[in-house]
Amino acid sequence: MSLEMRTGYEGTGPGAITPDGCAVELYSRLPVEGEPEIVAGAVPAGATLLELGSGVGRVTHPLVERGFTVTAVDESPEMLERVRGARTVRSTIEGLDLGERFDVVMLGSILVNTGDAAVRRGMLDTCRRHVADDGCVVIQREGDGVHENLPREHVLPGGAVIRKLSSVPVGDDGVRSVTVEYVFPDAVWTQTYRIRPMGIPEFEQALVEAGLKVDRYLTENRGWVRAVPA
Repeated sequence: MSLEMRTGYEGTGPGAITPDGCAVELYSRLPVEGEPEIVAGAVPAGATLLELGSGVGRVTHPLVERGFTVTAVDESPEMLERVRGARTVRSTIEGLDLGERFDVVMLGSILVNTGDAAVRRGMLDTCRRHVADDGCVVIQREGDGVHENLPREHVLPGGAVIRKLSSVPVGDDGVRSVTVEYVFPDAVWTQTYRIRPMGIPEFEQALVEAGLKVDRYLTENRGWVRAVPA
């Protein structure tokens, strides 16, 4: 499986960098920010859960601690090496076909907003292919207004700073190139990636095309959604 950097994606800083520009060491340092609570509040206790794009296990580990049986999927072997307590599978999301169904499929990290429409459809098809008929898919989508009033920054507990430096259109299909800087006392990382903002109607239509439908939004800003087979 090729791990060459994708067009429009770039990462800088110490340690291994994944094809979408994520630094493994950086993601090992980033804190959990409420994701496990959102997921746990929307799905049955002790469910089987397929986590697509698990990374180093930042959200995986709290879900395992809550009693979920997690299968963690990521294309980066360096990321998966840091996952504990879960079955791990190395694969792209859109190329995954385990021949299994799960109570819950999770697609977090605003991956649904990928700048590649074909990859987005492939990801959602993977969600539908792996969710049980009476199960659900928990998706994190990009909120509104996040590309305005830049640069902006967010200070993490401990003093590290995340700065969204820029977001610029690339082409005429709504895709944007975003650059983010992560400043820690002992290291600095940057990541540049492509993203496709989608309003609620377009997002819901993408679900319908993949055989899914919104059950309910889980957060006030509608950034997290519980979807079910249509």
